[in-house]
Amino acid sequence: MPDQTSGAVLRIELIQQIRRLIGPIATPERIQWADALPRTRSGKIMRRLLRKISTGDIFAMGDTSTLLDPDVVRQLI
Repeated sequence: MPDQTSGAVLRIELIQQIRRLIGPIATPERIQWADALPRTRSGKIMRRLLRKISTGDIFAMGDTSTLLDPDVVRQLI
């Protein structure tokens, strides 16, 4: 959310919520804050790019021509 600030309190609240709704097995190892996500012009989040960024495979991103704002990918990397 744009009006939220990243911090230790919010991180703890997020982890507690995930553990409560999904279970302890789903506790995230790390949380990455982002101002925006890579979206297509139709508004769909490009999860493929998020997976590539999270695994460090940033040199084989594939087709990114449909991105609404290509700068978002650079900010996430």
